[in-house]
Amino acid sequence: MTRKRLGFFTRLLDNATSKERYRLATEQIRHAERLGFDSAWIAQHHFHEYEGGLPSPLVFLAHVAAHTEHIRLGTAIITLPMENPLRVAEDAAVLDLLADGRLEVGFGSGGTPTSFLPFGLTIDQRSTVFSEHLHLIQSAWRGDSLSHPDNHLYPQAPQLAKRIWIATFSIEGAVRAAQSGHGLMLSRTQPRPSGQPTLPLDAIQNPIIDAYLAALPAGVEPRILASRTAFVADSQAYALEVAEPGLRQQAAQHRAAGHEIIGDTVTDYLSQLDAHVGDAEHVAASLAQDSALSRVTDISFQVHSIEPSHRDTLRSIELIAQHIAPQIR
Repeated sequence: MTRKRLGFFTRLLDNATSKERYRLATEQIRHAERLGFDSAWIAQHHFHEYEGGLPSPLVFLAHVAAHTEHIRLGTAIITLPMENPLRVAEDAAVLDLLADGRLEVGFGSGGTPTSFLPFGLTIDQRSTVFSEHLHLIQSAWRGDSLSHPDNHLYPQAPQLAKRIWIATFSIEGAVRAAQSGHGLMLSRTQPRPSGQPTLPLDAIQNPIIDAYLAALPAGVEPRILASRTAFVADSQAYALEVAEPGLRQQAAQHRAAGHEIIGDTVTDYLSQLDAHVGDAEHVAASLAQDSALSRVTDISFQVHSIEPSHRDTLRSIELIAQHIAPQIR
């Protein structure tokens, strides 16, 4: 079986100023590189500092590229409807050169509903605009003329067309990604069907994987990235103590949004919010129950919505590299 690639994911939500968040995230990525992680992924969020700390992922990754050597650098995701697609194509092309070909480009249509408004959009338009923008980016990377025979993307970046990943919650989205030969990005958690709050995450994501694999053109290698929340500490008790405030806050947010959460214990939250928390032995056992992970090519671990300290995040990265990675690869 092909070796799974190990990734670190961050939404840059450390309890710090924006400048300090960027410094800490850079340090975390460098730490992951030293410990043998294959990739680092960052999220984009506009306006809402408690949901994500980075509106400009390609700018930040240019900085990270200068401070790393071999770890692959990915966006997970660029909220494409809110972006100028040609500027994304150009910036990504430049960044890939600066990073010596290490860029992976994940796109998605989602985002906080109110974030669309300053860009002259509503959330109802996101799917249509996403498709239009993605088509234009691919056209630019292919080297097609852009509105005039003399207009072509510079620097050229045909290689990036083979490194596109698409984030989706749906079977339909997976089919579209596969038919275009793109990679599939699966979330650390996703909404449950009405009346099934305890449905395991793999029961939702395995059908998405099935659809992706079935629709993939002959000869195209599957690329499936699953993100998972995993916080590993030296003791089970300490991990749960650190995790409880974040889990309770996330459960409250889910309930406020109309999602059903059954129970009020940390154990209830761990299973329903898809968080793998504990010492290395407990986290490894928890991850082993997720059958979707055996089918993916890439796994990226994040500490959201636990939000531990920077020190605890670094230690979790170490423990994942030492104890979890050998079992999942």
